[in-house]
Amino acid sequence: MTTSARRWWILAVIGIAQLMVILDNTIVNIALPSAQMDLDFSDPQRQWIVTAYALSFGSLLLLGGRLADVFGRRGAFMTGLVGFAVASVLGGLSPNFEVLVAARVLQGVFGALLAPAALSLLTTTFPGGKDRATAFGVFSALAGSGAAVGLLLGGALTEYVDWRWCMYVNAVFAVAALVGALTFMPKVPAPENRPQLDITGTILASAGLFGLVYGLGSAETDGWSSLPVYAFLAAGVVLLTVFVIVQRRVRSPLLPLRVLLDRYRGGSFLTILTLTLGMFSLSLFLTYVLQQNLGFSPMLSGVAFLPMVASIVLTSTTLPRVVLPRTGPKPLIIVGLLLASGAMFWLSFLDSGSTYAGSIAGPMVMMGLGMGTAMSTSINTATLGVEPRDAGVASATVNTMQQVGGSVGTALLSSVAGTAGAAYVVTAGESPLDATLHGYAVAFLVTSVVFVVAAVVCGSIVPSGRPHRVRTDAEEAADATAAAATSDAATSDAATADGGGTDGSTASPAPGPDPAFEPVVPGRVTEPGPALVGQVHGTTEATAGTVLTLIDATNGRQVARAVTEADGRYRLDAPRPGSYTVVARAPGHRPVAERHSLTAEAQEVPVRLEPLATLPA
Repeated sequence: MTTSARRWWILAVIGIAQLMVILDNTIVNIALPSAQMDLDFSDPQRQWIVTAYALSFGSLLLLGGRLADVFGRRGAFMTGLVGFAVASVLGGLSPNFEVLVAARVLQGVFGALLAPAALSLLTTTFPGGKDRATAFGVFSALAGSGAAVGLLLGGALTEYVDWRWCMYVNAVFAVAALVGALTFMPKVPAPENRPQLDITGTILASAGLFGLVYGLGSAETDGWSSLPVYAFLAAGVVLLTVFVIVQRRVRSPLLPLRVLLDRYRGGSFLTILTLTLGMFSLSLFLTYVLQQNLGFSPMLSGVAFLPMVASIVLTSTTLPRVVLPRTGPKPLIIVGLLLASGAMFWLSFLDSGSTYAGSIAGPMVMMGLGMGTAMSTSINTATLGVEPRDAGVASATVNTMQQVGGSVGTALLSSVAGTAGAAYVVTAGESPLDATLHGYAVAFLVTSVVFVVAAVVCGSIVPSGRPHRVRTDAEEAADATAAAATSDAATSDAATADGGGTDGSTASPAPGPDPAFEPVVPGRVTEPGPALVGQVHGTTEATAGTVLTLIDATNGRQVARAVTEADGRYRLDAPRPGSYTVVARAPGHRPVAERHSLTAEAQEVPVRLEPLATLPA
């Protein structure tokens, strides 16, 4: 099988796993009433079936992403699949409430390992080009439509089989994905220079995300007047603030700030957060409208979401592929958010006389167009150009934005809808059903405004034009060859100037930096700033006198050059933050080309050179 064909099979495997994780939220919601009757637990206990999964999944995502970077993405992916399947079967076999909650916690734990590993595998399998746009369009279509697919599948299983199959079905997905992973995903050895686990950062991030998710989940049930809600939210914000401070100081951070500070990625993360906020509220509120106001069955309610699913799939698999390479992400993000805002504004006119065809189907299609345009673009851009060693944690950040967005949307907009509905009963004296619909309409209007604000903010953050991308192995090899040729020419010129003859003899270079290899950018400074600093590791001959070249990845221009000192230390100053390729070369060793994203601060990057095979005499 060709490499090109194999990676499309890998996409199918990743897609199955992604669909399983996404639909698990709504498929369980549909099954809850039947599970409650079967296991005989109370209404206050019911929320823990949902909250237990959200807490473990949301608080461990960053750790799961880093574990994939440290121990290998293929292994993390398959471990997550097996664990998720076992936890799902345990949930389906639950004899009581306690076992079901424990199974949901385990699902969240393994989901936190599986989800970022899946996205990071997609990132490294499709590093660039139109194929990447197509692959991420498919992935985003699953992310955007998975909730609706869960409603449809959950309704069918609950209505025609048994609620327990809403748990068992995950094992079917997992087995199919596991077989595919073993068949199509190549074994990749663990990286030699593995990033170390940041224990302090892990504790701070997990505790902070736990406080945030738990506080938002409690707000939905206890209301915003509850003191514990504010206590957990405040604790979450404080812990995450300390986490960011710590990440600036530790040597191997759990979440390298270079992943967040890139404007393309930062704006994309914010777009994902906002879109998920609106998507969760739309799925939740319209499910109630369809069943309580229009009298749809659970199965028919799932079918009613198909127009939105179709429009998400259509736009996410076509529009970004055609437009994104030409325009960059900015216009697609803005247009997608504005379309989503229009859909929510349309839904704000819902009342007791509304029909599915006249008031719901149209906004669903418009929301799907907006989601397919902006979500696919944002997920693609958020993981584009990220260093391979950070692919797992960047993917985990995408999943974290989705999880936090869903929690914020569910808690905040449920509170808005409840407050507006209660006030409507008091002031207008309407029926509870009319008041509920009025509350939903107000929540939709608030979401519409949020989307407009997000379009302005994200449009301001994301730069115009096309972002950097991960270069292919062939391009990196070409860089290394070109740099080696340039270095040879510069060495020859320097040797001639120092008294070397034309007969091939050269003068021995003096120890320390050679002026011939100073950066070509005028005004180099040695103060802290965008730079690569570190030490070359390898044989003794490689550490001293290694030539390093820094190339701007956006235009291919060389911006700095240096020769290592006697102890192998080097420094390459960049003119500005951005994406750069560093090429290292020493006689008798293989050239090395590595991609790095530089922030406003100097970044410590060790370089390892491998000797060439020694030829027999």
